[in-house]
Amino acid sequence: MTRKLRMGMIGGGKDAFIGAIHRIAANMDGLIELVAGALSINPEVATESGKMLFLDPERTYTDFKTMLEKEAAMPADKRLDFVTIVTPNFAHFEPAMMALDLGFNVVIEKPITISLDEAKQLKAKVEATGLSLLLTHTYTGYPMVKQARQMVKNGDFGKIRKVWVEYPQGWLSKLSEREGNAQAAWRTDPKRSGKAGAMGDIGTHAFNLAEYITGAKLEKLCADLNIVVPGRALDDDGGVLLRFDNGASGVLMASQVAAGEENALKIRVYGEKGGLEWAQHEPNTLLVKWLDKPTEIYRAGNGYGFQSSYMTHNTRTPGGHPEGYLEAFGNLYRNFAQTLSAKIDGTQPSAESLDFPGVEEGIRGMAFIDNVVKSSQSDVKWTNFEI
Repeated sequence: MTRKLRMGMIGGGKDAFIGAIHRIAANMDGLIELVAGALSINPEVATESGKMLFLDPERTYTDFKTMLEKEAAMPADKRLDFVTIVTPNFAHFEPAMMALDLGFNVVIEKPITISLDEAKQLKAKVEATGLSLLLTHTYTGYPMVKQARQMVKNGDFGKIRKVWVEYPQGWLSKLSEREGNAQAAWRTDPKRSGKAGAMGDIGTHAFNLAEYITGAKLEKLCADLNIVVPGRALDDDGGVLLRFDNGASGVLMASQVAAGEENALKIRVYGEKGGLEWAQHEPNTLLVKWLDKPTEIYRAGNGYGFQSSYMTHNTRTPGGHPEGYLEAFGNLYRNFAQTLSAKIDGTQPSAESLDFPGVEEGIRGMAFIDNVVKSSQSDVKWTNFEI
């Protein structure tokens, strides 16, 4: 490629948290430039946001349909390469389908849609068009998560037996959705968020991380969802027993009423010979535990020789320089950009560049939500994981 990839954004205006994160991540490696946006459903906010980001006024739009139609008509040297969708869950499907229909690759926030049926339609569209889709399950972008996955894949721990994954937050310990918190308002609204609350918002991250690191697929589950805060419409707490296709069992916990917690995502995986532990609060560290010798501490960015190519590909700085959430997000965008650039050039992207979550992870995430809700509402102990 002799140019940057051209990106358009839907949602993510000046008052949105996640839009700014996406823009930082996309800009991190100098491979992408934001050239167009429909940044808010509020025309004034959309226009003001475009000015703040120095977008061409002709490419600052007040609705996504106009943006996609006009951008699709642009000449080849100006036309968008992909569209990033950072709207609430209920507003993912329509712009994603339209973008793909018009020939644009897509980046989309998780969960991928508001329903499993929509996710299946989106998958069919991706397959029919041959275009690429990145689903921003951020935590798979961390270097030590990549390292953990490769160690499990290489058989370092033997047959995997047990998985514990937890994601406690405390930000919804009060009825914040009725106190002017815009993020809380849409995330706890079934019409905008979907049929699950905490389990859909952060439980899907925990589920995705468990399948990503272990390489195993969930086969059965037993779920218990709770509404802890009176007056809330969706679950804010829950636990799930897990059974995987490799024979391993596990436990998943997701709660947004764990007062005092921030984003305390942690996973532990154990096999016959040993196991591993990774926590997002200390992302550069991977604890490697052995049955017959002391625990080892693996750190990103050093030259100790344990690193997989997937870890080094996603490591940006020497040891001792912390890489966190923004860098992990940037890794997803970089891998996606490298893959798109290779496709445009007619070359084969590397296996490391192709290692980003996509529509299949989106399907499984929506199926996880459906099956967890079904299990929690049932008197049957175990529910088959159905897609």
